[in-house]
Amino acid sequence: MKTNPAIDFPEQDEIGPEMKGADALVASLEREGVDVVYAYPGGASMELHQALTKSTKIRTILPRFEQGGGFMAHGHARATGKASVCMATSGPGATNLVTCIADAFMDSIPLIAITGQVYQQFIGKAAFQETDFFGMTLPIVKHSFLVLDKKDLPRVVKEAFHIATTGRPGPVVIDIPKDVQQEIFKPIFPAKLEIPGYKIESTKPQANDEELIKVLDLIGEAKRPVLYIGGGIISADAHIELREFAELTGIPVASTLMGLGAFDAEHPQSLYWFGMHGTVAGNWAVCDSDILICAGARFDDRITGKVEKFAPDAEIVHIDIDVSEHHKNKRVDHPIHSDIKYALKRLIELIKKGKLKTPDLSDWFKTINGWKEQYPFSYDKSGHITQQEAIETLYEVTKGDAIITTGVGQHQMWAAQFFKFREPRTYISSLGLGTMGFGLPAAIGAKVAFPDKLVVNIDGDGCFLMNVQELATAKIEKINAKTIILNNQHLGMVVQWEDLLYESVRGQTILCDKDNIGGPDNTDALYPDFVKISEGFGVAGDRVVKREDLRPAIEKMIAHDGPYVLEVVVPYTEHVLPMIKQGLSAKEILIKSE
Repeated sequence: MKTNPAIDFPEQDEIGPEMKGADALVASLEREGVDVVYAYPGGASMELHQALTKSTKIRTILPRFEQGGGFMAHGHARATGKASVCMATSGPGATNLVTCIADAFMDSIPLIAITGQVYQQFIGKAAFQETDFFGMTLPIVKHSFLVLDKKDLPRVVKEAFHIATTGRPGPVVIDIPKDVQQEIFKPIFPAKLEIPGYKIESTKPQANDEELIKVLDLIGEAKRPVLYIGGGIISADAHIELREFAELTGIPVASTLMGLGAFDAEHPQSLYWFGMHGTVAGNWAVCDSDILICAGARFDDRITGKVEKFAPDAEIVHIDIDVSEHHKNKRVDHPIHSDIKYALKRLIELIKKGKLKTPDLSDWFKTINGWKEQYPFSYDKSGHITQQEAIETLYEVTKGDAIITTGVGQHQMWAAQFFKFREPRTYISSLGLGTMGFGLPAAIGAKVAFPDKLVVNIDGDGCFLMNVQELATAKIEKINAKTIILNNQHLGMVVQWEDLLYESVRGQTILCDKDNIGGPDNTDALYPDFVKISEGFGVAGDRVVKREDLRPAIEKMIAHDGPYVLEVVVPYTEHVLPMIKQGLSAKEILIKSE
């Protein structure tokens, strides 16, 4: 009898035919429904790659750098919500995945990182390309496995996928010595899981009715309530419940960047997103709230600003599946340990049973709508094409129907400001760790996951160069992912901080010849030539400088059958505004450039 109907276990253990450990691993991946692996080979993982060549169910995609493969898996996992797999050899191959694993840990992404390891007899002896990958990844994973017995392989794979995808999602490492890959045996594929100390059953933590009725009582008495949502809504696939709950209560909704798309940006109750570069209305509404309901978010420092001044007069409810997040960054009045999908669903049921006295929020929305009208996201349209205009034009051309990935920096914030996200899993970005070079490989992974959807990487020139080699993967694997490079010849976000805090002294933030800076008025000095680089990889590209060419160029990029790079030359003087400087509160938000 199945112990957990929510998990697709077979009724009985299955005994496979005699095979190598590497083949047993691939067979185990197939049983987990894996159809793509992003993998770069090396001496300690060659057996795994040989096994993958025999699979008729798994497509193996070769990145040009292990980090690129890891971020392809990120794009795949973030777009689908399912665990995705990356693979590398031992030593430097494995360590090149560390950033990807840390990124998944920070953003709660289900990632399976499989690495080859040296023969067991050489472990701990400083052998060629040996690192203690198990040990070095312990702080940044949900779990690490070092497989020392071939018979454990099928069990370890099943456990790894379960751990990565249940509770609060996250990365899992499977490190496999070469001799374990080579040993021949009859694998036993387990029918059920037994993980000491880890819940296997389908039951997730559930708020009790007493806790939830208290939340509804607080809402009924509120004058200035706000619903603060995060990536947990998307991880739990709870956006439908969120939208119904918000509409039944009438509460305004402010999102983190991780939660973008969970609530429709164009909904009249939407405050869109708040935090360091978020909307004035969102920041001020949270700051002035009397009841703040945090659902699936973690009070990150980029959200709270000065913690003591964050929602100072609010009674705070915090609903989260990870009990360790309660009181970690901000002490709250009502910590509720619960799966957020269950909590929202039950709140809706209680409301429909008459447990909510609907508050009159007309005065509150009058104030909020006044802020929205007075302080929208805006930019100067009198000069050259700006980054904001390029993104806004992309939104208009696509009508918002696209998956957007980004690098990290100013363009990442402007993408969130000027491309209005209305559905979950359409804004894919490295947010907790903030890893430059994320955008292009993530776009490739998202496009592999959804080949029929438009996928566009919005990038900066600094970020793009960090994983530019993955243009080769896009070309050779025929992955039709698009990139718009907003080229300002600088590390824009660091430049902005230099302008605000360091009297514009440039500390290695100019990416071209500092004595002859390229830009819209000096295109001959632009460096490097991204169109030529793209052509060298066999990828089509174009450059835009004049405003009248922008829309046609974007339309051409979208229509092109194949990967494409569109370079938009923009000034480096633009700042992302609004901005709450570190250590300040929402009420000290910088709205206009100093």
